Amino acid sequence: MTANPGSVAIDHFAENESARSFCADFLAGAGPRYVFGRNEYAASIGGQVDLAGYVDDFTQEKEFSGKQILRTGELPENALIVSAVVLGRPLTVRKKLQDQGLRQLDYFAFRKYSGLDIMPVLFWDDFTRDFEVNRDRYDALYRVLQDEQSRRELARLLNFRLSADLNYMDGFQDIQYRQYFEDFLELKPDGEVFLDVGCYDGYTTTEFIRRCPGYASIHVFEPEPANMEMIRNNLAGYPRIHFHPYGLSNRAQTLKFMAQGSASRINSKGDLEIRVDRLDDTLEDPFSFLKIDIEGGELPALEGARQAIARHRPRLAVSVYHRHDDLWRIPAQVLSCRDDYRVFLRHYTEGVTETVMFFVPKK
Repeated sequence: MTANPGSVAIDHFAENESARSFCADFLAGAGPRYVFGRNEYAASIGGQVDLAGYVDDFTQEKEFSGKQILRTGELPENALIVSAVVLGRPLTVRKKLQDQGLRQLDYFAFRKYSGLDIMPVLFWDDFTRDFEVNRDRYDALYRVLQDEQSRRELARLLNFRLSADLNYMDGFQDIQYRQYFEDFLELKPDGEVFLDVGCYDGYTTTEFIRRCPGYASIHVFEPEPANMEMIRNNLAGYPRIHFHPYGLSNRAQTLKFMAQGSASRINSKGDLEIRVDRLDDTLEDPFSFLKIDIEGGELPALEGARQAIARHRPRLAVSVYHRHDDLWRIPAQVLSCRDDYRVFLRHYTEGVTETVMFFVPKK
């Protein structure tokens, strides 16, 4: 990748003739057709192609979408397999199938070259248009990033999204166990005040406690009642934790909510109603570390925390992958509150999810 100094390097993408050939054979039925994985991406392929079955090495189920489920070792030698793993470990799946000598293609390239109207990859279609219009904003982000790793990871993520070439993700790993916690945060073992916004099951809070056992206090925010009950049970043995059974946004309101475990999110078609409010109106106590991962609601939550961020200058760890323009809009929002932050970027999977931006006060 090459670029002018101070701008993110974007390659010129050649056509992937191997992927195009695979798609032609797959659509023609040149061999028995399978999809690796059982998710909405897999189902979208199965809705348009007569598959021989699906592949899943870890389930006890026998069928998915009316087709048989096989293990990888049961696949015929002439099988054609599309991997529908787009989130955590698409590289691992690719290597597994390649090591077995099977002909395969990842979902990203398959959607690009097959011509089928299958499920889009999260925000990718909107992202491509946004990048073309706002290239200068991505270059500005590249310049503000603090370290070479941040700049390198940004360039690879952008090239991946624009090209649908999984090779740009080579070297990334599924390391979600360390997500939100990096050495450059310089968290102290004693005295920290942590806000876990989008707590889900309390895991991130327990990781914070493990690193900062002498914390001063913790505030967890979770609007879904079932999740909050789980959080209270999982954190019952820890002191100085304050439970807030609502979400954060840019104004107080009641919203429709779709409950989907760790992917629960605000959705007009949801069957639950939740309460959200501004952090500026609900918490006056100072805090030192704010983590936000709320499935696309990060920007409104930051808008509703402007005064608190300006006043307390906390460290921040914010998810920046739920919406097509999060990568530049979220840092613009934070830096409009205070411009004395160092900015870092880290990505924690082999796929499209779990990109986090960190804001660390300058010394």
